[in-house]
Amino acid sequence: MDHKIRVMLVEDDSFWRERLFADLNKETDIEIVKAAATKREALEEAGVLDVDVVLMDINLTENQLDGLETTKELMIATQSKVKVIMLTSLTEKEIIVKAFQNGAVNYINKSSFPDIVRAIREAYADQASIHPDAALVMREEIRLMLLSPSEREIHDLKERGYSRTEISELLNKSLNTIKTQIRSVRSKLLK
Repeated sequence: MDHKIRVMLVEDDSFWRERLFADLNKETDIEIVKAAATKREALEEAGVLDVDVVLMDINLTENQLDGLETTKELMIATQSKVKVIMLTSLTEKEIIVKAFQNGAVNYINKSSFPDIVRAIREAYADQASIHPDAALVMREEIRLMLLSPSEREIHDLKERGYSRTEISELLNKSLNTIKTQIRSVRSKLLK
């Protein structure tokens, strides 16, 4: 391979930053061009260094989820040319979905560390398959897109434990309407 994949690490935890740097530097087709610890560093260096792939931690400052915002800003700054892979220990559905909405091409839990090299190569080749750490959440989210806004609202209330009667009262709809919409939701989600 003539061109090495130019990777920037964005990780505030020095243990992970050093481990990733050491492991990825062993790969003959990958070059670590920057190991950034902050959002500011990442944004300043991404365009200048002509980065291909960014490994992005979600929490760059304690519990701030600023890696999500940094991803979105990188997409804008590089005109979506850089491929961002989220690398995190967070598994909440909302965070996974937000990462993809902000431009990430993959989402890998740090416990799946051995899969990172393959994910980098796939992202670089525009063949990024969604890692199993995020695939179930994303499949569910895509299926939920089949629902109308009203059906989605009812689905979300059911998921939070509301009964049909409670939903009927909360939304000021008849119980029969709620039952019909719940049947419609089930029908759409089972296909």
